[in-house]
Amino acid sequence: MNSLIAAAKQFARDEDGITAIEYGLIAATMATAVLAAFGLLGPALKTAFETIANQIKGTP
Repeated sequence: MNSLIAAAKQFARDEDGITAIEYGLIAATMATAVLAAFGLLGPALKTAFETIANQIKGTP
């Protein structure tokens, strides 16, 4: 019985799994932010690159 209680206490103190979950949540949040930014800025970036490409080609 004592070993079961000791194992439960050690499991409660173990923070390795919590850290991995936190890093996973941070990565998911960053990926969502990047995808949202590209979704919002996509048309503006496309226009900017097309303008630059046309200027390089010399077409008006």
